[in-house]
Amino acid sequence: MGMMGDKTEATGERAMDTSSKDKILSADGSRLSTAEQRLRQLGLKLPDPPEPFGIYAEAVQTSNLLFLTGMLPTEGREAKFIGRVGAEIDVEAGHAAARLAALNGLAVAKQHLGSLDKVTRIVRLGVAVATSGDVRDQPKVADGASELLQDVFGKDKNPSRLVYGVASLPLGVPVELELIFEVSA
Repeated sequence: MGMMGDKTEATGERAMDTSSKDKILSADGSRLSTAEQRLRQLGLKLPDPPEPFGIYAEAVQTSNLLFLTGMLPTEGREAKFIGRVGAEIDVEAGHAAARLAALNGLAVAKQHLGSLDKVTRIVRLGVAVATSGDVRDQPKVADGASELLQDVFGKDKNPSRLVYGVASLPLGVPVELELIFEVSA
């Protein structure tokens, strides 16, 4: 009987948890907002899309898939975060770097598509995290990108995700994202 009561109590607590993010995504239990509306409601302003640091395209669309180049935590032509998680920076800074890289990814997608409302699904989020030593917190770093994408697109469009540690990344940044979107015509 005690277990049943605990389960009911836990479920009741979850049902009563109404954070501001939940209200943005579903004020009355329905899907109320588009991605573009959510951006405004969250008070997020997309940065200018980054320019390539080499010879490649920032976005390539084939059929209904949009592939982005590796997204970095940059502002303009500069790396905003430099260092390896567990060495020069901590997990919280890595989390913030992943969030910034995701914002850059949204800026590139919007530039290519004209509107983020054309994204019908985030298919894949790959997160490379530059680490040093015995770091095992790569998923916590990756959540910086995952949380932003969920806030903008909603939980029903969450991607499959691959997170891995690497020795170094371009410009010395702590994180690089791979994003693949399914898009409408």
